[in-house]
Amino acid sequence: MSETPSRDPSRDSARDNTRDNAMSVAAISSERIESDDNVWTRRLVLFLRIMAVLSVAKGLYHWAQVTGFIGGEEEAFENQPMAWQTATVYFAVIELVAAVGLWLATPWGAVVWLTTVVSMAVIELMFPGIYGGSLAIVGGEAVMLAAYLALAWMAARERPP
Repeated sequence: MSETPSRDPSRDSARDNTRDNAMSVAAISSERIESDDNVWTRRLVLFLRIMAVLSVAKGLYHWAQVTGFIGGEEEAFENQPMAWQTATVYFAVIELVAAVGLWLATPWGAVVWLTTVVSMAVIELMFPGIYGGSLAIVGGEAVMLAAYLALAWMAARERPP
């Protein structure tokens, strides 16, 4: 007759706990190493999230103009010229779409956001009768565009081809 050795449950649980602790420490240390390598990518994602919040604010501002929450009766949406109404509805929709894409840090979100930035600059420069042709807005849009391009360039340099 052969005897089978019996297993000690307390010894097995101690070994499992030791192995689990070792695996969790390894996971923590690998995350730390990975995050140091992607500094510019993290900065780009932070910038995109800040731009997403700004896009939500701009989109809600345009919707407030459409719905009449802001402005007096003489500045009501239906009393504005057709070009102003068209541009306002366009930005009310596209800013919120861009905000979702930016928050998720998707490539299409950046493309839609770049479309809004360029569209606003073109409207301000080429059609000053619509929103007044403010060079401060064009300058702000240019600064945001330059910041995005710089961060995207640095983030792309972090990743090998």
